[in-house]
Amino acid sequence: MQSYEKLLSYNKAWAARKLTEDPDYFNRMADIQEPEFLWIGCSDSRVPANQITGTKPGEIFVHRNVANMVIHTDLNLLTVLEFAVHHLKVKHVIVCGHYGCGGVKAAMTQHNFGIINKWIRNIKDVHRIHQEEVDNIPDEISRLNRMVELNVQEQVMNLAKTSIIQKAWKQSHYPHLHGWVYGLDNGLISPVFEMSADTPIDPLYQFDDL
Repeated sequence: MQSYEKLLSYNKAWAARKLTEDPDYFNRMADIQEPEFLWIGCSDSRVPANQITGTKPGEIFVHRNVANMVIHTDLNLLTVLEFAVHHLKVKHVIVCGHYGCGGVKAAMTQHNFGIINKWIRNIKDVHRIHQEEVDNIPDEISRLNRMVELNVQEQVMNLAKTSIIQKAWKQSHYPHLHGWVYGLDNGLISPVFEMSADTPIDPLYQFDDL
């Protein structure tokens, strides 16, 4: 059996098990989607949102990209955000990075990664903003992990700079924004940054016609 065929075999077994446990399970899943959370996470295969948070299908809306970035020109991310906030009415948006992130590590080097350069350039900007703090950390692993935290912080702030979030804050005073970091070595999530709804932001990023 090929490796991909194992996935299909597992899927059949999983679906059969769900129907045995609850014959109406898939009917309920097909009829409604009311997640309370939007998860913006890293594409890293070791950080599956549902498993590490104990959430079930239908409870968490997920978007993933390299290094859990919120980039103002990323139409994929912005479409997910718009749908989650204004149509699904999520109450919380979580940006979750992870310690030892390869995308952040790559951005802290001068290596040429081809097309990847264009993406991680945004992480280099985070490094530039916090360069004095980060570069004064003597230990390489600690330096990387601090950059992971700071990157999460900046991505949460990028969320607050979008017209999508500002419009939702004005209309419904939701969602709350959260910055978390997952530990690959212990399986624990550490909150590192929070922005409650209506948190003031720099007037440079505020929209006045929402």
